[in-house]
Amino acid sequence: MRKLVQSFIAVLLLSLLLLYVSNRLNEAEGYAGDNTLIVYNWGDYIDSELITMFEKQTGLKVIYQTFDSNEAMMAKIAQGGTTFDVAVPSEYAVSKMKEEGLLLPLDHKKLPNLKYIDPRFLNLSFDPNNRYSVPYFWGTVGIVYNRDMLGGKKITSWNDLWDKDLRNQILLVDGAREVMGMALNSLHYSLNDTNKAHLEEAKRKLDALTPNVKAIVGDEIKMLIANEEAAVGVVWSGDAAEMIAENDKLDYVVPKEGSNLWFDNMVIPKTAKNIDGAHQFINFMLDPKHAAQNAEYVGYSTPNKKALEYLPKEIVDDKRFYPDFDSIEHLEVYENLGKRMLAYYNELFLEFKMHRK
Repeated sequence: MRKLVQSFIAVLLLSLLLLYVSNRLNEAEGYAGDNTLIVYNWGDYIDSELITMFEKQTGLKVIYQTFDSNEAMMAKIAQGGTTFDVAVPSEYAVSKMKEEGLLLPLDHKKLPNLKYIDPRFLNLSFDPNNRYSVPYFWGTVGIVYNRDMLGGKKITSWNDLWDKDLRNQILLVDGAREVMGMALNSLHYSLNDTNKAHLEEAKRKLDALTPNVKAIVGDEIKMLIANEEAAVGVVWSGDAAEMIAENDKLDYVVPKEGSNLWFDNMVIPKTAKNIDGAHQFINFMLDPKHAAQNAEYVGYSTPNKKALEYLPKEIVDDKRFYPDFDSIEHLEVYENLGKRMLAYYNELFLEFKMHRK
């Protein structure tokens, strides 16, 4: 027993020594405490020059980490083992994170640049009074298509995708909400529908789309469409803008039946260690010139009204990506469906992907 206790003490002391050395190394590299800010964002979703500018302006060292889905981001934060000072969830994820106590309230006194956000993007249903979040980017889900590859044919409807002439010509984003939402909208149902009969009907309709679907892919969809590996893609508006910049044969449309109007937002997770630095970063990104630079780099639409003055006129005047609000009133924001219903959406989407094989 005595030897066991001695071994335990030795292991404990070694662990403490390793922790101390690790912390000292982190401090030496500027990676600890008030000198560090850890930002958790989608991939390729910020102009890296802005991070450098922020570091020079504040003296903080930014560690930038990425995620590929709201669910992966929420799971990581819920585990609580990793520090994140700023994260960028979508609207339904903000709602869910609030419910689960994963967010810290914002101090609006430390965010004077919040005044530049278009009031239409504030005080939305998923976060009344923006207590926990501020807008980062916004956009739509729609269809990008190559006019020449379709012989000049225009696409205006989700149901156009079921055209037999599109066999093996469609790429879909790898997202359950997006693909199930597309099928639901094509049937004139809400993309937040929880009626299982409607969802199963949507799944059957997706199965019928299988001959036209070339692949279900991730970020590579931008390269594949721009390089004319497929004629049609179901994508987010910002990705469409990037593709169109690479290939002027492409066009983008939000289908007439309806679609998703989405908002990505900056929040401070409960894991934050540098709360003051998090507010500094959020306020920095809300600066109109910084917001404009970021929007031009990323390709998505900025909610920063003042920033529009610093963007090229051809970007701001493009109604495909900065539409009048009257034209998108019929679009829907994703709602928090709850764990069980979200799992059901994912199950149906997985069955559709397996059906293709």
